[in-house]
Amino acid sequence: MPPDSLPAAPVLPAAAPPFWLGAQDLWLLAEGRHLRPWTKLGAHPWVVAGQGGTAFAVWAPNARQVAVVGDFNHWNPQHHPMHHRGDAGLWELFVPQVQEGALYQFAVTGVDGHCVFKTDPYALRTESGGGRACVVTDLPAAVVRPPGARERANALNAPMSIYEVHVGSWRHANGAWLQWDELADRLLPYVVDLGFTHLELMPINEHPFYGSWGYQPTHMFAPSARYGEPAALRRFVARAHALGLQVLLDWVPAHFPSDEHALARFDGTALYEHADPREGVHRDWHTLIYNFGRREVCNFLVSSALFWTECYGLDGLRVDAVASMLYRDYSRRAGEWIPNRDGGRENYEAIAFVREVNRVLGEQVPGAITVAEESTAFPGVTAPPWLGGLGFHYKWNLGWMHDTLDYFSRDPVYRAHHHHRLSFAMVYAYTEHYVLPLSHDEVTHGKGSLYSKMWGDDWQKRANLRALLALMYAHPGRKLLFMGTELAQKQEWRHDSQLDWHLLEQPEHAGVQRLVRTLNQCYRSHPALHARDDQPGGFAWLEVNDSAHSIYCFVRYGHAPRQQLVVLCNLTPVVRHHYRVGLPQGGYWHEVLNTDACEWGGSGVCNSQAGDQPATAYPWQGQAHSLVLTLPPLGVVWLVPQDTPQDTPTDLP
Repeated sequence: MPPDSLPAAPVLPAAAPPFWLGAQDLWLLAEGRHLRPWTKLGAHPWVVAGQGGTAFAVWAPNARQVAVVGDFNHWNPQHHPMHHRGDAGLWELFVPQVQEGALYQFAVTGVDGHCVFKTDPYALRTESGGGRACVVTDLPAAVVRPPGARERANALNAPMSIYEVHVGSWRHANGAWLQWDELADRLLPYVVDLGFTHLELMPINEHPFYGSWGYQPTHMFAPSARYGEPAALRRFVARAHALGLQVLLDWVPAHFPSDEHALARFDGTALYEHADPREGVHRDWHTLIYNFGRREVCNFLVSSALFWTECYGLDGLRVDAVASMLYRDYSRRAGEWIPNRDGGRENYEAIAFVREVNRVLGEQVPGAITVAEESTAFPGVTAPPWLGGLGFHYKWNLGWMHDTLDYFSRDPVYRAHHHHRLSFAMVYAYTEHYVLPLSHDEVTHGKGSLYSKMWGDDWQKRANLRALLALMYAHPGRKLLFMGTELAQKQEWRHDSQLDWHLLEQPEHAGVQRLVRTLNQCYRSHPALHARDDQPGGFAWLEVNDSAHSIYCFVRYGHAPRQQLVVLCNLTPVVRHHYRVGLPQGGYWHEVLNTDACEWGGSGVCNSQAGDQPATAYPWQGQAHSLVLTLPPLGVVWLVPQDTPQDTPTDLP
C-alpha cells in the first residue's frame, strides 16, 4: 500500500524502446476489437535485451501524465513516468528488475492536475485487504477442457441442478474464511455428495467492500485475495471438473463502485462511466454504470467474460442485473433518465453489448453458457440474436419464484384463493429457457430464510419446505438452490458468519438435507424430469382446477414410452384418503418419492408401504387408467412405472 507521505527520490531514466505495445495492439485496442486485451494491458513480466523486468500498460486517454508506482520505487510518481503511445490514449513503460510479486498502482494526473493513485483495471492479482494495490503476476495459461465436456453438461436436455454458494460464509475454520484449497477439500465433495451438477460462485472478483458480497467489484480480471492466490482458484476449478462438477461464476458488468482508487473518473474524466448522472449513476446501489456505447469499455467487459471462462476454465457466467442494463429508465422517475435515439426506454448500447458477450463466448469457448438474471418481460432473452434475441442460454424465472414463495407463505385456509400462483408459470414456461432460482436474494435484507417464509409451526414449515423443493424439482426448468436451504436454515443468510451447520444435529433438519440429496438423484436419473424441459410435450396437467383442496397433479414425459413421472401435490395439512389419479398408462406404479416419509422428518403417510400399485382401466382426469392413493398432508408424491427402461426415443404427446 502507498504510504500517506511520499519520500523524495531521484528520477530514474525511463525505459527505451522497443515498446511492449506493437502497432497492431495499438490499432485493435483503439478500435475496441482486441479479443484478449488482458494479455497486453496491465502488468506483464518481460525480458528486454537480456534484462528481466515488467511491462506496464494502461488506457487513460485524457490524463496529463501517468506513472508507475509500487513497492519497488517507494510509491513515488517521479520515479517511473510512462510513455504516451499515439492517439489511442495508451501509456506504457518497461521497468527493469521488477519481478512477479511486486506491488504496484498507476499514479494518474488528470486534466485538472490532480494526481490519484489508481488500481490497474486489467490487474490479474491484488493484495489482500480489498485490493487497492495490484500484484505483478504472469499470465495464466488457457484451460483446455476435454472435447464435448461442457456441451454435454450444459445442454438444454441435460439435468442442471445448481448449488449457489458465497464462499466466504459457507463454512469457516477457526473463525476465518476457508481458502481455495480448503474449499476444494470440503465444499466440492459436499456438493457432489448432494448430487448437484453445477456449482455457482457468487462474485469472486476483487471488491473492497465485503458487505457487497462481490456485487461491487473493482477488478474484472482478478479474483479476491481473501480466499487465496489465483493459482489456487485454478486448482479449485480443476478439482471440481475432476469430480464431474461444472462451475459457474456470478459476473457483474452492469455497474461498479465509485471508490476513488478504482475505475471512477479514471483519468480525471468519466472514462468508464457516463458523465451525465441520468445515465451514469445507479441510484439503487449508489454505483456507477458502464458506458456501453464506448468501444474500449465494451472491449474491457467482453474480454473479462472470455478471460474467466478461458483462463480459469469456468463453464459459464450468470450475468447479474441484466434488467438494469436493458432499460434506461430502470428504477428512475420521469425526468431522471435520457431516452434512446428513438425516444424509447431501451438501452440499445447495452443490448448490443450483451449480444457481443454471448457471441464471443459462443465462438471462443464452445459449450460455455450464460445465464441472465433478468426480472422483466423483455422478449427473447434466450433467443438467438438473428431472431432478435439477446443470445443468453438460460434466464432466471423470477416470476415463478415470486409466485411460488407467495403461495407457500399463505395459510392453507386461503390457498384456495391463490391456486393460480402455482399454475400460472406454465402459461409462459416455453417462452424462454428457464432456471428456477431459490437464490440468495430471497434470504437476506430482512426477508428471512426459506424456512421462515413457510406457513405454520415448525413441523408445518419443514413440511411446506419439503413440498416446495419436490414441486420445484418436478416443474419444468433447471434448478438453483442457495446454500443453507438443504439445512432448513432458520435464520436468514448472514455474509459475515457461516451457515448454521449445528442444525444437522437435529434429525428433522438432517432429513431435509437427505431429501435434497434424493431429489438430485431422482432428477438426474429420470429423463422425464429434464429431457424435455423446453418442449410443451414434456408436461401435461392431470388436475389443475381442484382449488378447494389445493391439489395439483401433472405428468412429466421423457422421450421413451416409459419415461414418465406423475406428480401429486396436496398442499393442505389434511390427509386425502382414497384419492383417484389418472395415469398415462396401465401396469404397476411405484412411489419413488414422498416428502412425508419418516426419513425426511415427515409423518409417514406413504403409499409405498403397500408395495407397487396396479393401475386399473378406469378412465379419469383424461387418462385411460387410474389409481386410488392416499395423499399425505402438505406433501408431494412422485410415481413412476414400476420398470423404466431406457427405451428408444419416440414421439409422445
